[in-house]
Amino acid sequence: MPLIRTIQINEATKLGVWKISEQESFFRQQVSIDPAIHHPHKRLQHFAGRMLLKTLFPSFPLEEIRVMESRKPHLVCNSFHFSISHCGDYAAAIVSKEAAVGIDIEFAQEKIEKVSHKFLSPVERSFIDPAHSLAHKTVCWSAKEAIFKWYGLGKLDFKEDMPLEPFPFGVVGSIYCNFMKSATPSRLNLQYIYENDLSLAWVIS
Repeated sequence: MPLIRTIQINEATKLGVWKISEQESFFRQQVSIDPAIHHPHKRLQHFAGRMLLKTLFPSFPLEEIRVMESRKPHLVCNSFHFSISHCGDYAAAIVSKEAAVGIDIEFAQEKIEKVSHKFLSPVERSFIDPAHSLAHKTVCWSAKEAIFKWYGLGKLDFKEDMPLEPFPFGVVGSIYCNFMKSATPSRLNLQYIYENDLSLAWVIS
């Protein structure tokens, strides 16, 4: 089984990463997805994401998943909070019984370097490690994407609404974000892992 990573965050919260190597028929025997997804690889990604939800919590009610106007998936019954991310042949998911969550998985690609001025403020760019610029910026992007999914209502300015506090680049680490969109600003704590040019970031709050 290509479940390459699981993390038991606490009794109520788990995350997992799936490396997709199966054919679609493997997933179809166990989970279903929206039939409107026509692109073959996107279908595989969505199948793997749904498979992860059931793997992390076998009682997860896939049939209760609905999609909000903001495109955030949620459960009608609210028995679990969850977030899913896809990147290439990888799918990542985080599930919690007690708190809102967000997750993102992202490859370090040059396009992130090229658009970094659009999601990083001058203050944030000032703490980027020049020896690991692309990796550091990828982690920042992944962290902000995880926050975007945690929030779930869309319409966020990646520079203004979720400024990151300075943090040194490492293969694992914590990031603090002063989330400004809500009436009362929140200080969020994210965790990340950077491995094989792949960034995985998540938030629970």
